[in-house]
Amino acid sequence: MAIHPGLDAPVPADTARVARAAFPKDNPYMTLRDDLGPVYTDPEFAPLFAASGRPAAAPGRVAMVVVLQFAEGLSDRQAAEAVRSRIDWKYLLGLELEDAGFEFSALSTFRTRVLSAGVEQQLLDRVLERFKAHGLLKARGRQRTDSTRVLAAIRVLNRLECVGETLRAALSALAREHPEWVQARVPKAWYARYGARFEAYRCPPPARNGPRWPRRSGRMGRNC
Repeated sequence: MAIHPGLDAPVPADTARVARAAFPKDNPYMTLRDDLGPVYTDPEFAPLFAASGRPAAAPGRVAMVVVLQFAEGLSDRQAAEAVRSRIDWKYLLGLELEDAGFEFSALSTFRTRVLSAGVEQQLLDRVLERFKAHGLLKARGRQRTDSTRVLAAIRVLNRLECVGETLRAALSALAREHPEWVQARVPKAWYARYGARFEAYRCPPPARNGPRWPRRSGRMGRNC
């Protein structure tokens, strides 16, 4: 894939107008864009892509989505949907109102490229550079992260979704073949819990010192 640039342009006028109307008292993501501008740019990730070929989603934009995804505990599908539907995300990413974003698979593909090239630290370093340039970090200060901790959180999410989807598929198969057996033995709460795709929900927050779990929305929040 080759780079398809797009993040360095200013926020489109219509997007800015609608975002300001929706958030008259401002919004953290909008403030981030106003104060820091585009955090990531496409040329930073040029070594990860071929010089020619089918255009890929702008890597600078995808990198920012990966950060937002982790901050909000979203699955790939949920993050891609947020790019399509949330005006504050469109403002931060500099997207037109009608921009449909990208396929959710672009996020996992991008993470794979970053990890394979060993440049995951670059994502944090770039943010710290922007913070330092705007006086948000003290001189000679020290900031670091444990990439192992980040990767562990991603694996936890992946395994949790796999378990939920496995149970959902098993119950669906049983319901088709032996509906009476399912009705007699499966708790009623499970119909709501495993009726929809597992990745469409967020689990409740963890204990204070436990692993970070993405929160589930809706009626599933108490039972996940």
